[in-house]
Amino acid sequence: MKFTKMQAAGNDFILINGFEYEIEDYNGLAKKVCDRHFGIGADGLMVCKDSNVADIEMRYYNSDGSRGEMCGNGIRCFSKFIYDNNILKKEYFKVETLGGIKTIWIDETDGVARTIKVDMEKAIFEAEKVPVHMGMDRVIDEKISVDGKDMIISSILVGVPHTVIIVDDLKNTLVNELGRKIEKLDIFPRKTNVNFIEILDRNTINISTWERGAGRTLGCGTGSCASVVIGHLLGNLENKVLVNTEGGKLTVELGPDYEIYMTGDANTICEGELKI
Repeated sequence: MKFTKMQAAGNDFILINGFEYEIEDYNGLAKKVCDRHFGIGADGLMVCKDSNVADIEMRYYNSDGSRGEMCGNGIRCFSKFIYDNNILKKEYFKVETLGGIKTIWIDETDGVARTIKVDMEKAIFEAEKVPVHMGMDRVIDEKISVDGKDMIISSILVGVPHTVIIVDDLKNTLVNELGRKIEKLDIFPRKTNVNFIEILDRNTINISTWERGAGRTLGCGTGSCASVVIGHLLGNLENKVLVNTEGGKLTVELGPDYEIYMTGDANTICEGELKI
């Protein structure tokens, strides 16, 4: 089975052409190939399939084998993969995901996708839809306690559940320790991704993310989107923000009703053949 390994903002993925290969257990395959010691190594696996509601379907699996609704950096890799490999040679198309149908714009040079803009749709604030259970309609700028330490969180849905925490000093924040614990708190029945952000100015943030089902990653597209939404909602950010992830940069722009547009690149690392 042929595979392509790609990365966007340091988030790395294995991509497979699902029109050429049919696997019964993609969950098990994802867990195997994403292992960084016994597999290829990646944050997730993506497979393209036919869609009845869009131009193409993106099936996304986390590195622990669980099915993911959506992945922001992943969909940029996915879009470049299908465009560069002539699977779907359009500069404007729609992708079916478990997190909704996403619209893609490709900026290409000589038939190669350079930057990818994604309509991430509107952020969802209703607590029951995130879901987050704290006995309130919205969880924005609310206090929780983790190991006896109080912190302020905001939780929204951007394709997948995201929790955002604004910190003064990102370098001295225990991202892994806190992220691992917050992800599995009882208030999050489907767990949550956890984003720690440091606001540099009204148009720039730094971010570190602990991803549900993948752990610490170098970048998270949906997390970047969620963080800009929360920063803007709280009055700390403008509607167009440069996001510095640990693995690269991307731009998030907000519409008047919190429509989200994410723009960034994606890059092919290598191609090969997988023995399964």
